[in-house]
Amino acid sequence: MAIKFQYNKTSLQELNKQLKIRVKALPTIKNKESALRMEVKKAKDTAIALDQKLAAAVAGYGEMVRLWGEFDLNLVKVEDVQLTIRKIAGVRIPVLEEVKFNIAEFSLFNSPAWFADGIAIVKELAGIGIESEFFNRKMALLDHARRKTTQKVNLYEKVQIPGYEDAIRKIKRFMEDEENLSKSAQKIVKDRQQNMEEEV
Repeated sequence: MAIKFQYNKTSLQELNKQLKIRVKALPTIKNKESALRMEVKKAKDTAIALDQKLAAAVAGYGEMVRLWGEFDLNLVKVEDVQLTIRKIAGVRIPVLEEVKFNIAEFSLFNSPAWFADGIAIVKELAGIGIESEFFNRKMALLDHARRKTTQKVNLYEKVQIPGYEDAIRKIKRFMEDEENLSKSAQKIVKDRQQNMEEEV
């Protein structure tokens, strides 16, 4: 990224100001990036653990496969998934509060005796599945924010800060050269005046 500047004191002051802002902000952005990296790892670990828990729970109920053919799938429905918002390193992230289920009425006398247990099993499996999906989405959100923060760190560290430093160095050299030329010109003029005075 080429930094636009002019060879004067005003431009030098503006570049110094911009450089100070970026140098001061860089540690904060790096801390944000590392905090987001840790949160991504936590969310990923939780999602993996929930996937394993769901797989183990499904495998545990594998013996009941024949019975599930009798189960009325309309008995249990997800009514609501309640979320709140929490900020993690300045990024708004949803937090799963509660999964609400709607249990349809059924006859205890006309239905198999295990339906009540079946409803509890379905609620458990659905809850784990929803929580797992939630953490996968949370991980994706956090990872996206982390990537953007990493890009900003790289932009500051590898492009803008060196660019501003280089521009400041060029302006200072130009101004020093200009000052040296001005002094040399003054010295030449002074020497000529002295030579002319000596001749007279």
